[in-house]
Amino acid sequence: MILQKQLPDNQELVLIRIKKIMPHGAYAELTEYGKDAYLPISEIASGWIKNIHEFIKEGQKDVAKVISVDKEKGSIDISLKKATTREKTTKQSEYNLEKRYEKLFEQAAGISGLKDKKDIDALKSEAAKKVSTYTELINNTQEDRKFTSFLKNKKFSAVFDEIIQKNIKLKRYIVTYLMEMQSCSPKAGVSQIKEALAGIEGLGVSVLYLGAPRYRLTAEGGNYLEAEEKIKLARNILDRYSGVLSFEMKKREA
Repeated sequence: MILQKQLPDNQELVLIRIKKIMPHGAYAELTEYGKDAYLPISEIASGWIKNIHEFIKEGQKDVAKVISVDKEKGSIDISLKKATTREKTTKQSEYNLEKRYEKLFEQAAGISGLKDKKDIDALKSEAAKKVSTYTELINNTQEDRKFTSFLKNKKFSAVFDEIIQKNIKLKRYIVTYLMEMQSCSPKAGVSQIKEALAGIEGLGVSVLYLGAPRYRLTAEGGNYLEAEEKIKLARNILDRYSGVLSFEMKKREA
């Protein structure tokens, strides 16, 4: 999280470290929150547990699921058995990636001259108005690889963009559509088709001629919605030629 919440949400996956084991449960530290949570013996594993020490050890690190949060008391109950193996693996990977991006964010702050913690916290607060995590900052705010262009500190933005481009191989989302297009009026000809296709390519959508009347349209973006939006805009351009051209588009599944 760019700005850490005080308490986790119910059903949230959390990183834990077992601190103290008792006969009927254990207390665990929530790594991301710096708070303790209670792990009932009934939530450690399925089935009857005769000896709790056979299932958990002090100092053990794991991923659990939050099953109860009392905001007034600040108490939290967690479960190990309700977190699947896949959820645990995903959570750990997401956490490692988030910490890596956080370090790059703070590195950029230092290089751009932000040494005071208050200044860095103010920068994080500004970023948190748009995104909630560093991963979201990088994956979902891409625009010509300008990840923090919405921030007021342009020096920091330039430094951060450069650091990300040098250190991170960004995932690109690609969508492909097959299109059939032909003239529906004697007035339409090659020039109108070329004009329409040029407008599409101007949006960043690549057009490959497959043989009359078939074309392949490919769009990519920093996220799936961004790629699909380019196809949507391509449709809008083609709609302008509805009087002289007819077209049909179908998404090509991977």
